[in-house]
Amino acid sequence: MKIVFMGTPDFAVASLNALFEAGYDIVGVVTAADKPAGRGQKLQESAVKKYAVEKGLRVLQPLKLKDSEFVEELRSLKADLQVVVAFRMLPEIVWDMPAKGTINLHASLLPNYRGAAPINHAIINGETESGVTTFFLKHEIDTGDVIFSEKVAIAEDDSAGDLHDHLMAAGAGLLVKTVKAIAEDNYKEQPQLSSDELKHAPKIYKEFCKVEWNQPVKTIYNLIRGLSPYPTAFTALNGKTIKLFKTQYEETIPDTAPGTYLTDGKTFLKFAALDGFISVLDVQYEGKKRMMVDEFLRGMRL
Repeated sequence: MKIVFMGTPDFAVASLNALFEAGYDIVGVVTAADKPAGRGQKLQESAVKKYAVEKGLRVLQPLKLKDSEFVEELRSLKADLQVVVAFRMLPEIVWDMPAKGTINLHASLLPNYRGAAPINHAIINGETESGVTTFFLKHEIDTGDVIFSEKVAIAEDDSAGDLHDHLMAAGAGLLVKTVKAIAEDNYKEQPQLSSDELKHAPKIYKEFCKVEWNQPVKTIYNLIRGLSPYPTAFTALNGKTIKLFKTQYEETIPDTAPGTYLTDGKTFLKFAALDGFISVLDVQYEGKKRMMVDEFLRGMRL
């Protein structure tokens, strides 16, 4: 069975590697075009491209997925199945091309947390479990028939980065299981149920990342870990922005206004919330490197 793989970031590399190591015939890898980045604006290759080149796989980097040259090149690969992991939306002319269809690996237990940021929103909402799902692509995003899913537990102190790594590993294994089942025609699709009570995972914008201190302390704690390490929660301190990566919370009613900070200038920095305190452990001050709070306080006068 010939496979075309589509993906861009590290999350997708684990799945591509799992398919490669399982011996599947990967006839092409579609990934994002190289982009300038950093101070020198040097062209940066995606994580998937770096892996594909290292393994000698054929790489396609279309700027537009509807471009006729790309579509013809893709068709010439004669793939039986296309596999999508952490890539962009595909036009129907692309996802409808292979005889066995196009499958996607999504980092949630569908139908909950459809959208661009399922890992972040699961943590932000205080979930105790998430998971990975494989499904066939169709017109509406993340709504295709489910093939397999697998649950993954979320610890109370897990960040989005932690959950990302857990789901990346689980997803790679589930994807190999899915491709094997499709190759053997040994699977049963399950339609996704529709409900007004489904939880969603829309793209996260900067304004969403600002901490509003007049909220319950647990809500703020979940927001911070759900945005760590990226795109990162932030607040103001002495007129400048600080990013908050790791925190702890205390459920002690403050005797000061929400947003007020307390510190001994050496070992701790905490902010008052509605019903408790958020203690900062790992922080980045505007214009500075990321550091632990004691190192941060040594260089500050608060």
